[in-house]
Amino acid sequence: MGFINNIFKPEDGEEYTEDDIKETNKNKKEEYRNKTILVEPRAFSEAQQIADYLKAKNQVVVNFKRVTSDVSKRIMDFLNGIIYAIEGSMQKLGPGIVICAPKGFEIEGNITEDDTKKTKKADTGEW
Repeated sequence: MGFINNIFKPEDGEEYTEDDIKETNKNKKEEYRNKTILVEPRAFSEAQQIADYLKAKNQVVVNFKRVTSDVSKRIMDFLNGIIYAIEGSMQKLGPGIVICAPKGFEIEGNITEDDTKKTKKADTGEW
């Protein structure tokens, strides 16, 4: 048994304290924070996972291309509630793609959609 006990002891002979263990656990939890997670939900049930990512202080990019428009509306309503509750922010990145960020993250800039169709100028014939 002595051999096994020695494997888990620090080499310099110090004992691990409860604070050391708490610090290690804290660092492990922080490994899962401050990330940007990409999600393509396939059902409304996946909205809960997106909310969990946000609650864990991660940004989430959601691409709605794999769900119907009705499901995407339901997910968006749910996410709007979560964003409000955690004082986060949300911004559209493109058609069917949004980024959600918890409090403390800033989303800067705007992405313009190319919805404005080029129209022919009547007098000049230019596009």
